[in-house]
Amino acid sequence: MSQALPLSGKVALVQGGSRGIGAAIVRRLARDGAKVAFTYVSSAATAEALAGEITNAGGEALALRADSAEAAAVQQAVADTVKAFGGLDILVNNAGVLAVAPVAEFDLADFDRILAVNVRSVFVATQAAAKHMGQGGRVINIGSTNAERMPFAGGAPYAMSKSALVGLTKGLARDLGPQGITVNNVQPGPVDTDMNPASGEFADSLIPLMAIGRYGHVEEIASFVAYLAGPEAGYITGASLTADGGFSA
Repeated sequence: MSQALPLSGKVALVQGGSRGIGAAIVRRLARDGAKVAFTYVSSAATAEALAGEITNAGGEALALRADSAEAAAVQQAVADTVKAFGGLDILVNNAGVLAVAPVAEFDLADFDRILAVNVRSVFVATQAAAKHMGQGGRVINIGSTNAERMPFAGGAPYAMSKSALVGLTKGLARDLGPQGITVNNVQPGPVDTDMNPASGEFADSLIPLMAIGRYGHVEEIASFVAYLAGPEAGYITGASLTADGGFSA
């Protein structure tokens, strides 16, 4: 008798799922049996290729174009997921943007977009998703170890946005706990992606700050998310859980 996959029968939506950590999360949730919708902004071909990859492997996936800075687009993505798959059990808020500049030169438009994508979209998506979730629902936010440690100049607004998720996660956990929905925040350290490769001048400045001396792999973050999305994590909520190779140790 084959054992059921841990997320069999579940529906997931991943904000920002076409590449990097988001794509790894989409692949892992699908592998664990969930039907997965995910949003993207500009890389339609990449997003459709990922959806096709999952479909060809026997899963179900749906790529949705939605700019997380636009509240209506986020709300529509939730509605489209429910319409396509008949419900929603797992929300992963992975969309994020980064702008780095000295305080004196920081563009307020960049500041506002960081807040819109990294913080407001998390609330908007959770507000919309919670209406469709019941007992066993999961909301998983992707924060950053920079909420705890910002060792380089120019990242104050980004660090602020990720610190905001710590408080937002705690508050949402209180609000949604009575519905049986858990809300948690995963805080990755430096992870090897196209946007933040594990080699180069910037990486060379960060690697010595990590206890294990290397960048993380996207699959290592995805496995953590999959655990929090699964049946064994039902007693964890309101937590900010760091996976950063000792960056903030």
